[in-house]
Amino acid sequence: MRAWAALLCALVALGGCEKPDPRPSITVQRIFGDCRAHVPKFGKATLNPNGECEIITELLDRFEAENPDIRLNINTVAWPGYNQLSAQLAADDAPDLVTMHMAVIPDYQTHGLLMPMGQGLAKAGVAPDAFTPAARRAVTINNEVYGLPFDTWTQLFHINMNLFGQAGLVRNGEPILPRNAQELLTQARQFHKATGKPYFVQSIVNEKAAYARNLYTYLLAQNEIVFPEPNRIRVNTSKAREIVALFRQIYAEDLTTRDQDYAAATTAFINGEGGVYIVGTWMIGTFDTEAALAGRPLYHGYRVKPYPRLFGQVDPAFVDGHAWVMPRKKRTPAQEAATYRLLKFLSQHEAEWTRSGHLSSMQAVADDPKWRAGPHRRDLVAITNYGQGLPTDVQRQFAIQEMLSDELAAAITGLKPIDEALGDAETRINDMLANLS
Repeated sequence: MRAWAALLCALVALGGCEKPDPRPSITVQRIFGDCRAHVPKFGKATLNPNGECEIITELLDRFEAENPDIRLNINTVAWPGYNQLSAQLAADDAPDLVTMHMAVIPDYQTHGLLMPMGQGLAKAGVAPDAFTPAARRAVTINNEVYGLPFDTWTQLFHINMNLFGQAGLVRNGEPILPRNAQELLTQARQFHKATGKPYFVQSIVNEKAAYARNLYTYLLAQNEIVFPEPNRIRVNTSKAREIVALFRQIYAEDLTTRDQDYAAATTAFINGEGGVYIVGTWMIGTFDTEAALAGRPLYHGYRVKPYPRLFGQVDPAFVDGHAWVMPRKKRTPAQEAATYRLLKFLSQHEAEWTRSGHLSSMQAVADDPKWRAGPHRRDLVAITNYGQGLPTDVQRQFAIQEMLSDELAAAITGLKPIDEALGDAETRINDMLANLS
């Protein structure tokens, strides 16, 4: 009995010898997946080195190694992570730093759930005038900065140059892209006749966001005001109907793939089943890898370009991006300083993040000749200047995109007349916006 008592006392004493960790502790909550299985701690990725997950995992590991005086906790959540963040905020248990799509920032900023960051960033040596114009517009609300931009992304024309060559749509090594809506139809028909394959590859089944982004892009190119007021959308217009009619004609003539979800559409493009895949910057790294594999359909035959100017007189690009935001919570001065040190680190290493294909949100990176010399960047870098998002006082942009895309899909596939679909989109979206809490 005495032996057990002595052992118990020894164990209690041993536990009491542990000293509390004096370092400031900060929690980073991020999306982009979990890839620790092939990214060893403090090591390099053994697979997919240009993937979003792999790059951000390596960067956070590096910060931890270079800043041993900070205790860094990483919480990886499933995309997009906003339900979990909202629950954490309600429970007063928010992380210190969160990845957030710029389009979502208004949802949280409007309710006072995000910390203004302009002054803190400037003090850390990251002044807002260091951001590209597109990024600065996206994170600024009422003249205050609510996030550190980490990239700019947009949808692009990802092109199979091997099939374009078969169709006679290559000149001097460059793809021949249409300069108006009629030329798009003419070239798509020419492509289909020469290759027997659809001009476009599109995700239609479960990932329909491209429909809304296409409409936004070509309305913005015509200087159309999509939101006359923050709580009212206007898309049932003659210019919108013209854009939708073009994509409906493409669908009706089988100039695009049909009935494919996101995974199927991506696989179809990789396997050479269409000429142009309308998808975002985040796929550039994946397609570049395919283009380097001998015997694959994209081998030495992949290019990516901004959307061609089909409507209007200005270059079109509807953009969004990822940012790092600071949820409103109690932090010690040491925790706040540690958070801003991490933000500065991330801004300094943003060029590495753009290996994934995303465009830079830091002007110094976008202007750097070495960065511009990377694959495709000279073709795309101007988007960081002229790219536009929706107004930053418009809330529920993801929900708006989903409802608008549903109605556009119905119109483009012939399930609804175009007028009816656009009218229904306006009604559904405006009803939602009129009842925001």
